[in-house]
Amino acid sequence: MTVLQTQPPRDSGWGSLRQSRRLRIKPQDGLRLRLNPGERLQIDSLDGMQCCELVGLDAHSQDYLTGLALAPASLFQQQLAAERPSATRLTALLKSAGIPEPMAYPGVAVASEQMPLELKAAEEGEPLELVLMAPGLDMPVDEQVAPGELELLHHYRTASVDLLPTPYTGDSRTVTPVREVHVPHSSARAYEVKAGEWIQVSDVAGKQCSDFIAFDLEALQRGEEITLDSTATRTLAGVSLPQPGLYSRFADQQMQTMLELVQDSVGRHDSFLLACTPKYYEDAGYFGHISCTANFNMALKPYGIKPRSGWPAINYFFNTSAEPCGHIGMDEPWSRPGDYVLMRASRDLLCVSSACPDDIDPANGWCPTDIQVRIYAADEEFPRAIAYRNQPEEPARMTQQTAFHSRTSALTRHFSEYRGYWMPTEFDGWGARAEYLACREKVAVMDLSPLRKFEVTGPDAEALLQKALTRNVRRLAVGAVVYSAICHETGGMIDDGTLFRMDDQAFRWICGDPYTGTWLRELAERDGFRVRIQESTDQLHNLALQGPVSRQLLSELVWTPETRTPVSELAWFHFTVGRIGGPQGTPVMISRTGYTGELGFEIWCHPSDGETVWDAIWEKGKPLGLAPLGFDALDMLRIEAGLIFAGYEFCPETDPYAAGIGFTVPLKTKEEDFIGRAALERVPAANREKLMGLVLDTEDAIAHGDQIFNGRFPVGVVTSAIRSPLIGKTIALVRLQPDFATPGTKLEVGQLDGHQKRLGGEVVSLPFHDPERIKVRS
Repeated sequence: MTVLQTQPPRDSGWGSLRQSRRLRIKPQDGLRLRLNPGERLQIDSLDGMQCCELVGLDAHSQDYLTGLALAPASLFQQQLAAERPSATRLTALLKSAGIPEPMAYPGVAVASEQMPLELKAAEEGEPLELVLMAPGLDMPVDEQVAPGELELLHHYRTASVDLLPTPYTGDSRTVTPVREVHVPHSSARAYEVKAGEWIQVSDVAGKQCSDFIAFDLEALQRGEEITLDSTATRTLAGVSLPQPGLYSRFADQQMQTMLELVQDSVGRHDSFLLACTPKYYEDAGYFGHISCTANFNMALKPYGIKPRSGWPAINYFFNTSAEPCGHIGMDEPWSRPGDYVLMRASRDLLCVSSACPDDIDPANGWCPTDIQVRIYAADEEFPRAIAYRNQPEEPARMTQQTAFHSRTSALTRHFSEYRGYWMPTEFDGWGARAEYLACREKVAVMDLSPLRKFEVTGPDAEALLQKALTRNVRRLAVGAVVYSAICHETGGMIDDGTLFRMDDQAFRWICGDPYTGTWLRELAERDGFRVRIQESTDQLHNLALQGPVSRQLLSELVWTPETRTPVSELAWFHFTVGRIGGPQGTPVMISRTGYTGELGFEIWCHPSDGETVWDAIWEKGKPLGLAPLGFDALDMLRIEAGLIFAGYEFCPETDPYAAGIGFTVPLKTKEEDFIGRAALERVPAANREKLMGLVLDTEDAIAHGDQIFNGRFPVGVVTSAIRSPLIGKTIALVRLQPDFATPGTKLEVGQLDGHQKRLGGEVVSLPFHDPERIKVRS
């Protein structure tokens, strides 16, 4: 009999259910899942407010759901009826699951207050075939109720190929492989792939390494062994380990691309050692132990390939590290059940994958298990993506494209991963210097959608933010914006960001670190604040329009209602709401904020409207000299403006004073306590490190982490540096001991070992550009 529990079981044991996996359902999306006999599934809402709706995919599953004491589903039908892009994605998922008319299909709803909820499939009987959804309607830019994520905890008995995920598609499509290759533990298998086909190598049970080698199949047929070469690959990429993105090609000895690494759900592999060899085991005293090299030799024998004593290979999931001294270390793999890498063949290949037999050290978690290889047709499409996690135990999140990606990718192929999104670094036909000049002299537009957005509403919203932020939130007026730090108890910075006051007890916090939302929820729960905290990043993407003529461009483009401030009159650090294209046009929120030191604005819209917003700005801006702006140019702009960047000017061990934003800590005028206040008050002003500028006497390049010296001894560190078009020299943001932070002080940047090469410079006040902030305030 199928059992429904509305609360977790009191005991932590699951009997024979020894393994579990965490799954995520993105807002307005769904997931198809099979619950086999005896298995359990826990459903939970991450923000405590998102409902879950379920439909069964066969008569048994449907009867089961309709027999539960749950309300009928309705929200997913409302989402479908809205006919927005989220409806298209969800419709495609439901139809691929065998539901031809999703709008008319019945389901059940689990309210957020009923979570966590557990489903258990009967010990005897048929599996439950389900689609679970996190439905919701699009959030308008001036509202604050956002669809949220659901997290599933699936307890099962045995890891199996059936549980392996297909590659990330950017939506909920289920992609079927054209063939599969199972590699039992301690063995290797050879297989052929055609040019353009996709190769997914998956770790079935977790913590299992898989060596991979490839041969040019056409060359092999004429008797020539052209193989994947890790040294050539590293040399061409200019990195110690090839990564997804534009520098993800694996090359052969002739430096020609053989494979492209497209997705990686782990981020930790080895590509600079041999596959394990007989000698390795013999040196450890394990004579006759099977090795990946020996398994490769056996798998390649039918192809007439001579055996080797050691095969150069990419070892997926092998957790190795290289110390600065060159020492190679290793530990248990980071891979979890179902983790994978996805490659694309650039030509016809013979590939060999192993399931490494190493059981004498942590390489495979002391217990070798299986590897599964799946081949997908060349006409499939998978976006580039790498995994990241906001918290250690959550399911991996894969890199996404922003609402403006279709437009930026038409202008450049230069992208890098930032905060879980692909972002352009520079644009073809412009380049960083031209983009920089356009922003300084005319106007430039930049995609800044990776910024995280959190809606904070409720009776205690102000009290919570007053506790969490260093700024005095009580002074913030409706319609105004304030820049603030957010610290933990030591005074170290978790993040910085801007706070928008949408209404009396309704705020929007815009920041860089997605963990900030978790921190706010934990603080609210700990102190009993009556508040709702919802992430709205998936509902709000944004462009920065910066430069002297940005106001002119937006004023002609954005219509605002009579009750809202027009763009032409918008004050610095304030926002308004309007439409692009007249009273019936595309809704947007406009804030007079930016990150360049120039007059500028940010335009916030729903991702479904992203292309429309970009196109309108692009067409209107062409006669004004509008240019796209990439991260390389942005770095030049923000350093000249003395603006700080996470991971460079601050981290959790850096307080706001040392980060150069002590003005965000009003200890004298903010009487209430806030997180980190006690720690910040313990540091006398005279003892605080200071963020200053350094102008070098040369254009030689320096970098984050270079030490600053006074004579023989270090007195500070470079946090960010560029060659400045404005000054014509290399400039840097530097963190200095207070005794050496006076403008005019002569110091040196030490390179190599700090003593063999010195670059002289002079300490200056910040910012380098527009010291009085006249332009940004104009």
